[in-house]
Amino acid sequence: MDKRELGAFLRSRRARLRPQDVDLPSGPRRRTPGLRREEVAVLAHISTEYYTRLEQGRAPRPSGDVLAAISGALRLTDAESDHLHVLAGTAPNRTGLHRRDVRPSILALLERMPQTAGFVMSAACEVLAWNELAAALTEDFAPLTPNERNLARRAFPAPQYADKTLYGISDAADFRLGIVMQLHTTLARYPTDPAVTGLVDELRDTSPDFAQLWERHDVQPAPTLTKTFRHPAVGEVTVDCDTLTLTDRDQYLVLYSAPPGSPGAETLALLNVLGARASAHLH
Repeated sequence: MDKRELGAFLRSRRARLRPQDVDLPSGPRRRTPGLRREEVAVLAHISTEYYTRLEQGRAPRPSGDVLAAISGALRLTDAESDHLHVLAGTAPNRTGLHRRDVRPSILALLERMPQTAGFVMSAACEVLAWNELAAALTEDFAPLTPNERNLARRAFPAPQYADKTLYGISDAADFRLGIVMQLHTTLARYPTDPAVTGLVDELRDTSPDFAQLWERHDVQPAPTLTKTFRHPAVGEVTVDCDTLTLTDRDQYLVLYSAPPGSPGAETLALLNVLGARASAHLH
């Protein structure tokens, strides 16, 4: 049970709700936004004292029934409710290290998709494997260190790397928010993995933008269906985005493709010919 993160998550979810969202009278003007603790407690049918102790990180582990009641009171989504259970220690919790080894069959699959840019990302946002078209569309990851292949560091660069572009993507703000949400989920699953805790601490220290988004405690990113890259060699490339979860290793297969005959497909075909050297101007 991660009492500190559990309390912070509950406070963040409570602050986003208004009384009218849960069919309560708004009453006199409030000093702070969101519901009061006693209102959440009433909605969840638990004592105000116990709920207050949960938010303050002083309560013992709540039961599954109590967590379900709190989830309903706070109008949590399925993803947020799952996250709450993980933080409370009532769901399977991976307390070891996140996996970085990619299945050979996935590596072979990447190479069998010549018109699709694909890469595998770890739970901690490190690019673990990629095909040639992904290297041409984004960058050649081969000469980079594992730290430099981390998309969270790319999204929230340290001051000395502030001139690095985020591949000219059209949804940079949404991408950064999605990275933060992903790391919240990963930290809940791997609270003792130094690679995960170190990455989060590093980004909170070096990036005010990351720190601000982190405090929101959002954990359910909206799906990204299309994305446009502004590529230095071939111009704009609009692609469809699909992310497949590799559940056995807690990894993600990210695929960028385009409908046959579309401008995006023609540009991907050109990049496929140019190869990884097409991204050389990015760095």
